[in-house]
Amino acid sequence: MPLDSAIRAQMAGLAQLSLDPRQRVLAAVSGGPDSTALLVALREEGFRVVAAHYDHALQPGSALVADHVARGSRQAAARTLRYDFLLRAAAQSGASAIALGHTADDLVEGAVMHLLRGCGIAGMRGMPSRRGIFVRPLLGVWRTEVLDFLDRRGIGAVADPANTDTTYARVRVRSELLPALERDRPGITRRIHAAALRAAGLQDQIELQAAALLSSAPLTTAAVATLSEPVAVEVLRQLYTRAAGVEPALARTHLMAMLRLIRGGSGGRGVDLPGGLRFRVVAERAQIVPRVPPPMELSLATRSCDGCDDAEAAHLQSGLILSLGFRQPGLTMRPAPGRGTRKLQDIFVDAHVPREDRDTWPLVFAGRRLAWVPGVAVDRDLRANRGETSLHVTVTRILSSGLQKSPW
Repeated sequence: MPLDSAIRAQMAGLAQLSLDPRQRVLAAVSGGPDSTALLVALREEGFRVVAAHYDHALQPGSALVADHVARGSRQAAARTLRYDFLLRAAAQSGASAIALGHTADDLVEGAVMHLLRGCGIAGMRGMPSRRGIFVRPLLGVWRTEVLDFLDRRGIGAVADPANTDTTYARVRVRSELLPALERDRPGITRRIHAAALRAAGLQDQIELQAAALLSSAPLTTAAVATLSEPVAVEVLRQLYTRAAGVEPALARTHLMAMLRLIRGGSGGRGVDLPGGLRFRVVAERAQIVPRVPPPMELSLATRSCDGCDDAEAAHLQSGLILSLGFRQPGLTMRPAPGRGTRKLQDIFVDAHVPREDRDTWPLVFAGRRLAWVPGVAVDRDLRANRGETSLHVTVTRILSSGLQKSPW
């Protein structure tokens, strides 16, 4: 296949990424060869293109790259921009997709780096051709084809200073490890590329299975127990993505720790995750919650009640003077049903209340006596008997975002 045809074939393949020339595409612009070729090819194929460049100012000469792009050259394109900047730029320009200039060489380098760290099928694919609004149309085009594409058009590109800095692991893989492997096993680079593409196909199937499971019902330990490890790991990754919004990367160590917890760990423990989040298992249900609970105020409400089935309320004896408080050393209760007095700590453990929630869990006191732990236990000596007039007691959480009443 002629070298120009290789890139044109990739542009034709954009239909498989749900793109067509009538849509506006944001091309992330660095001015390097790969992203320059992407921008030129998109324009030649008739796409409505908007170019965006973000200068990190981290490398000597990066200002020169910014100047090159700022001159309005059509050759400018992108490779290494921050996703939040690109998302803002896409929103401002009305773009429906953000095109990145990664090539087949980048795919191989990514796969090798993941293998060196230890990875599953998702890592073996190197990088996805699409994730959300981001697309990579050139993963089947080699860097030599990119350079020839530009040379035929007499288009220059600005070299990224970071691409020769061997303090970066990717540069060492590109300039040292892969050439050594290719000398010892000629053709291995293309074989790795083919393996990565096969892994991408398998990962696509796994992602569909995981998305279907998460859409059907809340995630439970029983549901995860029936899954193969690749599908279970992908379920947990997607669960995290839904909580985190724009996706920070989860390391495989995070995912495996989450999987160990959900497959055999008891409630009340968790795994700290990037983005200020925490994964935990509560009463057989897997959850991702803020590591630091959001600021809130609590409201205690009481009224007379002749009996109702409000599951979010407690029914205590009339005449009690109630107040709100929190955990303190030595608290005990005589929980119903059952006999004897129990420590609040033991009540929390039996109810699988996560450790990080126990200090902020609201408690209702009658005088100095613990009367009700909302959603967990009520004191059997202070609760009202069925059929008699009682105090209908509720606790409402008022978050900074407004009023929110949650079942305890």
